[in-house]
Amino acid sequence: MSDSFASKPTSRRAFLGGSAAAAVAVGAGAARAGAPDPLITEVQDWAAGLGEGVDATPYGLPIRFEDDVIRRNVEWLTADTISSINFTPIHALDGTITPQGCAFERHHSGAIELRKEDYRLMINGLVETPLVFTYEDLTRFPRENHVYFCECAANSGMEWAGAQLNGAQFTHGMIHNMEYTGVPLRTILEEAGYSAQGKWVYVEGADASSNGRSIPMEKALDDVLVAFKANGEALRKEHGYPVRLVVPGWEGNLWIKWLRRVEVTDAPVESREETSKYTDTLADGTSRKWTWEMDAKSVVTAPSPQSPIPHGPGPMVITGLAWSGRGAITRVDVSKDGGRTWETARLARPGEARALTRFYLDTEWDGSEMLLQSRAMDETGYVQPSKAALREVRGENSIYHNNGIQTWWVRESGEAENVEVS
Repeated sequence: MSDSFASKPTSRRAFLGGSAAAAVAVGAGAARAGAPDPLITEVQDWAAGLGEGVDATPYGLPIRFEDDVIRRNVEWLTADTISSINFTPIHALDGTITPQGCAFERHHSGAIELRKEDYRLMINGLVETPLVFTYEDLTRFPRENHVYFCECAANSGMEWAGAQLNGAQFTHGMIHNMEYTGVPLRTILEEAGYSAQGKWVYVEGADASSNGRSIPMEKALDDVLVAFKANGEALRKEHGYPVRLVVPGWEGNLWIKWLRRVEVTDAPVESREETSKYTDTLADGTSRKWTWEMDAKSVVTAPSPQSPIPHGPGPMVITGLAWSGRGAITRVDVSKDGGRTWETARLARPGEARALTRFYLDTEWDGSEMLLQSRAMDETGYVQPSKAALREVRGENSIYHNNGIQTWWVRESGEAENVEVS
């Protein structure tokens, strides 16, 4: 049974009221129980004069009090930031939409600057009419809007052999969730007249790495998007401005940035990014190939190592994110005791296919230690596995597609640490 306060509607209000009074009692300096709160009774600086005018920041920026909510890199992860990654601060966000300024980056040869006026997209190969589109050409096609998550295949990859990085941002932050605007790739392929012999498309970027990947034609004609906006505005440079590919539910390496070419082929190209990289090495040394789809996964974002419990015992909200490349999330369970017992969390809204879902467990903390876990289920019936179950099938040699259950050890102090309970 959930520890929800639905059956005790006044308890949370009463407790929080008591907490406020207690805060006054234990506050700094001369404050004492029952004393007036100067933040209420005295005129503060922000109310004693005028604030900034409407043109102070022509492009709105986060307030300085939130300057710790930023992407972060792990310096030792790669030799150079030119071919590296940084991580979304998922521990500090709520809801599901990731601000572009917080959305993780992954580059293979650095983020390039490409003007819209200089942009070209070539469609060639097994097509009736090879075509080249400008940016303005693309904006003339009927467009669509969809919310999707983009997850690096290596998200949680450092956790295969055990608990490594102390923070949800670092264990699970190679992910973002945005509303993309663009033209279905299907529309572009139809414009060029793709051949029935075309079973695959090979997509490349305009950066030095090109990062070419092969995509089955079935997927290309299904939901792949040639996108030029995210969250209502132009893509950021680091996310592929002016045009990128969106491949819903599939690993982020396929989401080609600065998209420059789509070639229709009768077979996969077998590029570096789909042979020596982005394949999953098993315990016996063989590798799984074409593991595009991101399996159901979840993580508690608060409390977590970077987001400790800021208060003592009493009412609290446990929250996190869940997602699946197979479809919509239908349920998330949360455990406080390392998986011995589970409670069903509340989804903030019904799950959407291939998009992040926010979950909440409204509960009460008694001040004792917790081993927090979350377990996601999607509309196909797939259930997120434990790390032990995952390793039993795939060993510990892999880098990619680790969707095992994450554990945070929450101490009596409210601080949390990355541990493994399999």
